[in-house]
Amino acid sequence: MPVMVEDVMKLLCSISEERKMKAAVKQSGRGALVTGAVAFVGGLVGGPPGLAVGGAVGGLLGAWMTSGQYKPIPQILMELPPAEQQKLFNEATAIFRHLEWTDAVQLTALVMGSQALQQQLLAMLVNYVTKELQAEVRYDD
Repeated sequence: MPVMVEDVMKLLCSISEERKMKAAVKQSGRGALVTGAVAFVGGLVGGPPGLAVGGAVGGLLGAWMTSGQYKPIPQILMELPPAEQQKLFNEATAIFRHLEWTDAVQLTALVMGSQALQQQLLAMLVNYVTKELQAEVRYDD
């Protein structure tokens, strides 16, 4: 059964949307740059004590900037580059490869009708988001 990557992305979006899943992707690189820049300026202005104060202030500012704003997981999935979508596609199809279906609509109906399949796909999705994207997952009520 040929299935398109886009169809599986839509399936994963449906599942994550139903559970109201969001993720905060932390941008640690930007926080590290801010921390280093403020520490550098503190060192230039105040010498060694300025470096210490600049490092502390920069660290707090960097942490605040990277605290991450939550975005819906469906939005994150649709913004993934094609190679990452292919990786998710491969992991998802390994979970439902035993199903017999003819099109994406039927596949979605089969998966949405099975709590076990939904749980497996959700676990795979949470694992991907936390490990590959280094994001924190939250479920809104």
